[in-house]
Amino acid sequence: MQLIRTGKVKEVYDAGDSLLFKFTDKISVFDKIIPTLIKGKGESLCRTSAFWFQKVNDMGFPTHFISMPEKNQMMVRKFRILEAGATKFDINFLIPLEFVVRYYVAGSLLDRLKSGEIDHRMLGLKKMPDYGEPLLDPYFEVTTKFEKFDRPLTMEEACVIGGLRKEELFEIRDEILSIDRMMQREVGKRGLVHADGKKEFAMGPGRQPVIVDTFGTADEDRFWEQSALQKGEILELSKESVRQYYRSTGYHKALYDARSRGSREPDIPPLPDNVRVSTEELYRNIFERLTGMKW
Repeated sequence: MQLIRTGKVKEVYDAGDSLLFKFTDKISVFDKIIPTLIKGKGESLCRTSAFWFQKVNDMGFPTHFISMPEKNQMMVRKFRILEAGATKFDINFLIPLEFVVRYYVAGSLLDRLKSGEIDHRMLGLKKMPDYGEPLLDPYFEVTTKFEKFDRPLTMEEACVIGGLRKEELFEIRDEILSIDRMMQREVGKRGLVHADGKKEFAMGPGRQPVIVDTFGTADEDRFWEQSALQKGEILELSKESVRQYYRSTGYHKALYDARSRGSREPDIPPLPDNVRVSTEELYRNIFERLTGMKW
């Protein structure tokens, strides 16, 4: 099979009518690949994603998942990249967007609230929220996928870039909300809270949305300990712990200062051994907590 794309965490091979995803042990944050391998991470992502794809298939929503030939490999349906000038009649293309739904204030949402990019009153919040504060309603947003850095879009921009009609965009939103409710019921059995997550879609036959790529893992989604949250504490069980490490070292600020100036970005340093080991444990443990299966 021919290697056709190498992403931040997985390699994509052409298998004729389908694609083979090979999940590596690489890890990335802030669109930077960390020069540290996390043993078992690829297996955790692949097996967790396969678990969720089966659950979504059981709900009656189409997915691109075909099979999992190895613990870190997944066969999936092939979709073409959306070409410029797509029309509402096009089918079988990958929608070049990422769809995010947030249920709590965390991550980049808090950064944008603090910077004033988003007014907290737009979210129904009476004052500037703290990290971990629940949102009154799920916050749905759409970002770019194939640009150098993801950027949030208006619904009108999303429809143009994604080749979607507005009703199709909101059909995708409603499907995500249904899937997320299922996910919360599932992880709630094992004492977790699903705080937010991102998903990707293709447009299948009959212009029916098809969920693709991966989702519901420690990379795409944010999970917290339910018992800690009830005490007003946040215990991260996602890649957010790695992001927080780089925030604590000052690297995050230096990186985004360089990006705002348009200057050369500083290289991301490797993880120290103690953070690497704890991150390896995280990916093993979160697989068991999310799926209820043994590593």
